[in-house]
Amino acid sequence: MLISGPPTRTIWRSDAGCGDAVEIIDQTRLPHEFVVQRLTTLADAVEAIAVMRVRGAPLIGATAAFGLALAASRDVSDSALHAAAERLIATRPTAVNLCWAVQRMLARRSLGRGRSDLRGRRGAEPCHRPAGSDVVAGWLATVDWGTALAPIFAAQQAGLDVHVWVDETRPRNQGASLTAWELKQAGIAHHVIAGGHLMQHGEADICIVGTDRTAANGDVCNKIGTYLKALAAFDNGVPFYVAAPGPSIDFTLADGGRIPIEERDATEVACIQGRDDSGRVVSVRLTPEGSPAANPAFDVTPARLVSGLITERGICAANRSALAALYPERNAT
Repeated sequence: MLISGPPTRTIWRSDAGCGDAVEIIDQTRLPHEFVVQRLTTLADAVEAIAVMRVRGAPLIGATAAFGLALAASRDVSDSALHAAAERLIATRPTAVNLCWAVQRMLARRSLGRGRSDLRGRRGAEPCHRPAGSDVVAGWLATVDWGTALAPIFAAQQAGLDVHVWVDETRPRNQGASLTAWELKQAGIAHHVIAGGHLMQHGEADICIVGTDRTAANGDVCNKIGTYLKALAAFDNGVPFYVAAPGPSIDFTLADGGRIPIEERDATEVACIQGRDDSGRVVSVRLTPEGSPAANPAFDVTPARLVSGLITERGICAANRSALAALYPERNAT
C-alpha cells in the first residue's frame, strides 16, 4: 500500500548492511510515529511477534517464515530448525497462519520462499452498496493489501463512494490507532466510532472483519469484540462478512470451541498509548490502581452470525460443505 506516496509492505528483505535481515514497520509505534525495525535473528522475529510489532494472522505467518529463514542462516540442522519452529509457534497460539507458515517452510526446506502474496482481489462484490462499512482489520495485518480492508481498497479503486466507520478492537485500540491510519494513508473517508449505534440507525450497510482462525464449520475467531459486532449486525439486519484467506482456515478443528484463545498481559487493557500536548508518545493508565484486568485477545463468532466468508477463491457461505467445496485439497488432508 502507499505510505506518504511510495508503495510499502509491512515486511521486506533488508538491502542495508551485510548478512541476512528483514525489516518491518513497528506497529506498536503507530499512528504517532512511523518506525522501521530491523530483524536479524530468530530472537528478533520472536520478540516482534510476541509484543505485536507485527500483528494480524497473515503478517504473523510471514514474519515467522522469515524468522525460520534467519534461524537457518545460522544453523540449518534439523534439530536447530525444529527448535526454532517450536519457539515461533509458541509466541501466538491463536493465529493459525503462524503454525501453517512454519510447517510449510519446514516441509519445503527451501527457506528463501517463505514470503506469501495474499493480494486476492476478491471481495469488492459485497461493497456494491451505497454508503458505509464497519471494518476492524487491514493492510497492516498482512504483507500487502490486507484482509478486511482489501474489499474497501478494491471498492475505492473501482470508483465506488466508500465511507468507513472504524470500530474499536482490543488489544491496544487497534481500530483508532491502526485502521484509521491506514484509511487516512489511502485517502478513504472514515470516522472512528463504536458501531452498534450506527447499525441501529441504519447508517452501516455492511460489516467486514478479519479472522485469525476459522474452523471447518465456519466459526470465526478474531480479535475480542468481534462477536459483539456480529450480534449487533445480526440484530439490525446488517450483512456481516469475514475476510478469510485460505491459510486462516483450519480444517483440523471441527468448530470454534476448540480454538486456543491467547491470554495477553493485562497492561494492554489497563493502559493506553497516545501523544500528549508536548508531542511526546506516552503510556497512561486507564484503570484504578489495584483493579485487576483480564485480556483474552480473541473471541469466537458462531457461523450462524456470518453472512459469508471472503476468500482468495471467492465468497462462500460459512459452513462445512461450502468451505470443503472451495478448498477440496485442504479438506481432504
